[in-house]
Amino acid sequence: MLNRLVPNVFYADIAVGLDLFCDGLGLVVVHRDGDLAVVEREGVKLNLFENAEWAAKDRPELAIETDDIESVFTDVAARRPDLLHPNLPRITLRPWGAREFSLLDATTVCVVVRQW
Repeated sequence: MLNRLVPNVFYADIAVGLDLFCDGLGLVVVHRDGDLAVVEREGVKLNLFENAEWAAKDRPELAIETDDIESVFTDVAARRPDLLHPNLPRITLRPWGAREFSLLDATTVCVVVRQW
């Protein structure tokens, strides 16, 4: 019955979020209305909002699971290596058994890409 969790991410400038999720991770805008952009790719969906007050209160860390981390990493590293998180800029086996790399935008929203 439950199909998907769709987080809301707030930005003072929504262009930063679109840069991370669309240009960086290849999601596409499926809806745009004023201060809201809904972005999606292969079952991953987020609502991006332009709201400086809420952006100042929360800089989330999100995780996206994949079954082909090498392809995702190769794609991101080729197009936007500047978005790779300085603390996890390459695929790394973590102590909990997942392979991960991370992206970080200019506002410190972090996206961990993970394969179990």
